[in-house]
Amino acid sequence: MAGSRASWLIVLRVLATLTLVGVAAVLGWFAWQHYVYAPWTRDARVQADVVNIAPEVSGTVTEVAVPDDHYVAKGDLLFRIQPVRFENAVAEARAALEQARAQQRFARRNAQRLERLPRGSVSTQARQQAQSELGTANASVSQAQARLAQAQQNLEWATVRSPVNGYVTHLLLDEGDYAQQGQALMTLVDAESFRVTAYFEETKLPHIGIGDRVRIDLMASDRRLAGHVASIGRGIAVANNASGERNLPNVDPVFQWVRLAQRVPVTIAFDDLPDDLALTVGLSATVHVQPDARPGAPSAPHDGLVKPPQNLDGS
Repeated sequence: MAGSRASWLIVLRVLATLTLVGVAAVLGWFAWQHYVYAPWTRDARVQADVVNIAPEVSGTVTEVAVPDDHYVAKGDLLFRIQPVRFENAVAEARAALEQARAQQRFARRNAQRLERLPRGSVSTQARQQAQSELGTANASVSQAQARLAQAQQNLEWATVRSPVNGYVTHLLLDEGDYAQQGQALMTLVDAESFRVTAYFEETKLPHIGIGDRVRIDLMASDRRLAGHVASIGRGIAVANNASGERNLPNVDPVFQWVRLAQRVPVTIAFDDLPDDLALTVGLSATVHVQPDARPGAPSAPHDGLVKPPQNLDGS
């Protein structure tokens, strides 16, 4: 009896062990399937279009209309540059244009007068000279008009307005500062361009496609956001592509036996953002791609490539 009982205990232990191993294998298989067919990554960042604001003309700043980290709408005033010299340039250009037009009128009347005279009463050279002076006067008017247009444009550029709806950041400007043409004085983050860039291992790309639904978890918020795959990167830097002596490839002689999967950027667009959610460029995020949630997605994993459009005949 004792030996039989011991045998049953051994059998039960073996069965329990096999059961635990089987359960672990099944759980591992499901975890692997989830990892492969629903790719996710914690290597993701919130990004947006960043616009550097630099004046088109130089001058002393007379007004800064917005504080740092402030929201501005497209067309709102950002700052002004002293307009006096630009206003004077416009007035001078207008006067030059009037003078050129007066010379044009005189040259036109003179040419018309000579044309009305009998052919024998005036030389051909005089007629040609009058036409040449009229052409020069016409060119002077065109030149004066161009200078006036440029002066008016410079005056308009002295008032700097926001090109986008966004947030002022990195404001480096005060009243009295001298603004240099082309030098960035503030930065705007386009409020309508927020997105997430996630870096997926290359082994996951075959299971990611354009339009796939994405679950987005921001580290800065406990709210779960929804999005979709907008684009997949088509190029990353290659270390061995650097040029060496005589512009030849500088190839590293060391080859790593353990090859790490490269990470490729995948752009994720938000489907909808809460009005009270404040996003900042650079925030960390975790994203989960759900290939089966893509509208019209097949049950099998897809290649994630953008196919060229086909002709109507299917070719």
